[in-house]
Amino acid sequence: MTTDSIQLAAASGLMGLVFFLVAMAVLAVLGGGFWLTSRVKYRESPRPRPEEQPHLPPEGAVREVMENRESQEVPRMPKGGRPLTPYELSNMSTRPSTSTDRPRWSKGSSGSFGGGGLGAH
Repeated sequence: MTTDSIQLAAASGLMGLVFFLVAMAVLAVLGGGFWLTSRVKYRESPRPRPEEQPHLPPEGAVREVMENRESQEVPRMPKGGRPLTPYELSNMSTRPSTSTDRPRWSKGSSGSFGGGGLGAH
């Protein structure tokens, strides 16, 4: 054998060793990920049993209610007084409306900014 063939054999053997070590590293990372996932899953609370699942109320399924709502009026600023800050306003509640007309967008409008409609003409 010549020195060239010995060097070529040594290089290919070294390359095979590098591929083997890389494969072992990949398997170690995959095994570690599986081990870590199983530890996390083991710490989770168990799944609820069928009798612990939510049930319908005795009166049956809850249905959607369609109604118009009116918001509470914002208090007016007294003459010479200072305006209210958002922190001074209460949680503005709503009440059922006496009107049965549903509010609509203006004719020709898409109803939203950038909605692709022609807009009001």
